[in-house]
Amino acid sequence: MHVFITGGTGQTGPAIVAELVRAGHQVTGLARSDVAATRLTGLGATPVRGALEDLDVLRQAASAADGVIHMAYGGDYAEPEAMIRRDVGAITVMGEALVGTGKPLVVTSGTLVLPFGQPATETTAPDRAGAAAARLAGEDACLAFVDRGVRAIVMRLAPTVHGPGDHGFVPMLITTARTTGVSGYVGDGSNRWPAVHRADAAVLYRLAVESAPPGSVLHAVAETVAFSAIAGTIGEGLGLPATSISAERAGTHYVSPFMALLYGADAPATSTRTRELLGWTPTREGLLDDIRDGDYLD
Repeated sequence: MHVFITGGTGQTGPAIVAELVRAGHQVTGLARSDVAATRLTGLGATPVRGALEDLDVLRQAASAADGVIHMAYGGDYAEPEAMIRRDVGAITVMGEALVGTGKPLVVTSGTLVLPFGQPATETTAPDRAGAAAARLAGEDACLAFVDRGVRAIVMRLAPTVHGPGDHGFVPMLITTARTTGVSGYVGDGSNRWPAVHRADAAVLYRLAVESAPPGSVLHAVAETVAFSAIAGTIGEGLGLPATSISAERAGTHYVSPFMALLYGADAPATSTRTRELLGWTPTREGLLDDIRDGDYLD
């Protein structure tokens, strides 16, 4: 297949590009800069210069491909509405380029769109008033193409996609521990946190673009870990105590009240249906082992 990917030089994107190339697929990737273009070339992909705002570029690249993986998401988080408009605009243009072809459009979301406090499955209704509800506009835009002859697929990533060079939630937690002198968890730390290794997530993206049925909602979740165990492993590695932080103090202990909300969220999610549907079996080390043995505490 010829796969066009956005976000191919982000945190998870390079692993997906490398996985596709290893499997024999031709890959083109959106590149906003010379640095991004060079990285894509080094991964074995062909860069397409442009950004998510360049809708004509997206349209042409999607039209020329046998399938699309949409990873890119970002911008100014102080202007969420602008981010949503950009994301939906990009998905809509690429989806329209695939109408009537039966080609795959894999759009990235996250399991944090689901209700907290219960083991959420792929069929659990998302929480449209929740902390990550902004990602649902992209899910809706993607799945709207199912009835228009597109093999539209939503991929919900675990909040922690770990591996070398991670710059997500766990490194932020480690930075806070180093700054405050304690490795904190909210309350009793029993809240659950999904995770997946980047290499395992990349395999799932490849399986999805190759064979997931239209309308699939997939969960890239390898395990669910108690947050107290994450904090304890970080504390052990840094030589700091793992300490309970009250919900009242969490907003000032962590980077922001929003991050405190996420770190205190009980957000378990399962991937049983995803595994059965595509034969996906995560094989890489779990989050706690990666924190101990990887580059997190260097």
